[in-house]
Amino acid sequence: MVQPNAQPGTGSRVNESANGRAAAEPPSGPHRRHNALTDEWLLVSAERTARPWRGQDEAAPVLDVPTHDPGCFLCPGNTRANGERNPAYESTFIFTNDFAALRPDAPATSFEDGLLRATSERGTCEVICFSPRHDLSLSQMEGAQIRLIVDGWAAESEALGRRFEWVQVFENRGSAMGASSPHPHGQIWAGDALPREAVKEDATQRRHFEATGRRLLLDYAAQEAGGPRDLGGDDEWLVVVPFWAAWPFETLIVPRRPVGRLPELDDRARNSLADNLRRLLRGYDRLFGLPFPYSMGWHQAPFDGVDRPGWQLHGHFYPPLLRATARKFMVGYELLSEPQRDVTAEAAAALLRSAIDATTPGAARAP
Repeated sequence: MVQPNAQPGTGSRVNESANGRAAAEPPSGPHRRHNALTDEWLLVSAERTARPWRGQDEAAPVLDVPTHDPGCFLCPGNTRANGERNPAYESTFIFTNDFAALRPDAPATSFEDGLLRATSERGTCEVICFSPRHDLSLSQMEGAQIRLIVDGWAAESEALGRRFEWVQVFENRGSAMGASSPHPHGQIWAGDALPREAVKEDATQRRHFEATGRRLLLDYAAQEAGGPRDLGGDDEWLVVVPFWAAWPFETLIVPRRPVGRLPELDDRARNSLADNLRRLLRGYDRLFGLPFPYSMGWHQAPFDGVDRPGWQLHGHFYPPLLRATARKFMVGYELLSEPQRDVTAEAAAALLRSAIDATTPGAARAP
């Protein structure tokens, strides 16, 4: 049977994967890949990396950062924009965002006029400061310090999940990703409704489970193990440049055991996650020799009381850089048609894996 959108003369090749299983390679020329998690397609045009670049160059990030900035709204003891003073916190610090996009007291209202529909959304937004140190990003922390952040994500997810249907843990790192403060921090938003990405992932994972009795992302983790996109996780976690990655050095993190939400992670899984995050983020920073900007976030099963046996917890990392001074823009064709990437997931994984291995002595994989 001819596959959808197959290109003449670019049929799949079959090689032996690192886990001893025959694995088909995608076409070498321009082709489309299917995102099994969202049921969407994207265009891959790897030869475009050779084109001349006359676009926007990214400014080099400031590397000389103080441990405490008296003008920072997030540093311990400083006054925030709303006039409140931060406590002299010594590890993580979580508070309600002073300029929250969602409010728990929003009145329940709705509007409908023909094709025009709107409804109110109740929720809350929290800020989690990762460290009292203004200069200490996740990539520079030790595993034990990152473990405290993992515990904070889990505890807040459990608490907010008692009140709201969707809990979104995320971080925007760097001004290139719109971070409003250089102090290392993330956010946790919670709301009454399932957002667009959650609806898509819920549908695909449910269909796969109904058809196979297995979780989609556990099947995916088994298929990717030891392959060309595997970044070398451990027995607890898969860390991979997904086959369907849209961003140049996008990564996906998936527990290898059935887990639906962050609070369900046991001590071993949390410690392992902290170590894997440390390795990945240090690899990102080493890749181009600069603090790597990204948006990351966790997709966990909704807290709406509905049984979802097919939902697997997973984390997305979306870094925009294609080169040290050039970022990928989702514009033009990407906005109007579908995502398009200029480097294959396999090539990106090879570069990123080398950077990760270089930060972890003895971690290099066998060829």
